[in-house]
Amino acid sequence: MSKKTVQTLDDIAQLAGVSKSTVSRALNNSPLISQETKERIQAIAQEYHFRINVPARNLRLQQSRIVAFVVPTYYPEFFSAEDLFGLEILGGISKGLRALGYDLLIIHVDPHDTTWARTYLDSRRVDGFIIMASNRRQEHLKSLVELDAPFIAWGVPISKFNYCSVTGDNIMGGTLATQHLMQIGRQRIAFLGGPKDELTVQYCFQGFKTALQNAGRSVDPNLVAYGDYSHDSGFAAMQRLMEQSPKPDAVFVNSDLMAIGAINAIQHSGKTVPEDVAVVGYDDLSIAAYNNLPLTTIRQNISLVGKLLTQNLIQFIQTGTITNVTTPVELVVRQSA
Repeated sequence: MSKKTVQTLDDIAQLAGVSKSTVSRALNNSPLISQETKERIQAIAQEYHFRINVPARNLRLQQSRIVAFVVPTYYPEFFSAEDLFGLEILGGISKGLRALGYDLLIIHVDPHDTTWARTYLDSRRVDGFIIMASNRRQEHLKSLVELDAPFIAWGVPISKFNYCSVTGDNIMGGTLATQHLMQIGRQRIAFLGGPKDELTVQYCFQGFKTALQNAGRSVDPNLVAYGDYSHDSGFAAMQRLMEQSPKPDAVFVNSDLMAIGAINAIQHSGKTVPEDVAVVGYDDLSIAAYNNLPLTTIRQNISLVGKLLTQNLIQFIQTGTITNVTTPVELVVRQSA
């Protein structure tokens, strides 16, 4: 058989001495066949310069092999320096989808539009959605659940809905941060959180409170403040905490960007970090290691988060299995505490 005549899966199957379905699995990198068989078939396809007609395959399977990442229009900070977490988790998602042979589409959606998900699914432009869930704003979540759409959310799952989710172990994160601050001898430990009614923030505070109570201490309400995850809100909230008497000698901040704002506020007041006030952040964004004062923080392993969001969404699309995964966190000690 000449190389010019190798145009179909049947041609490859004849050369390899296997079935057409085995060839299809090998060329789609399926785990259902042995590595030896997969490599042999892929080598034949490469030798004969054979490629699957992806658009035709997707049309036949009624798949786009595209996943949409949903950005709400009420979130103008996304894709800016004010939301480094969003940018990094998007990078993890893109990498995870690429490994699975899927492409990423970013869509901006009006929270008052109730038809957007059906429009994308009915037109077969996407196979599913990834969203950043918030218990404060449930419009997108509610639309997707009511439509029975294939989607997965990053964030603490909201109990009244049944859907796939991935979240960090925020209670453990709050506990680890607070235990570390106590272990280095700090006595007046403050908590600086994102929005007070956000479940992620509440879970971090729960870990903070539990660690103090386990050490025979209690939370001083004067040493608790909240912001909105931005650098400026971290700066302003830390200024308020520094006006308290007695002043804090440590602070756990459940956002790296807010923690950097808090460090700037401490230094602006004439105090030093960590000598006067130790600071622990949350997330371990890239900026944490490269800040002028490298930030001690709680790592959420954003690369793993992106991988799990994509893998579990594709699993749901293929099998309908709903998964709710909590990823582990760890303390990363640098110079701020």
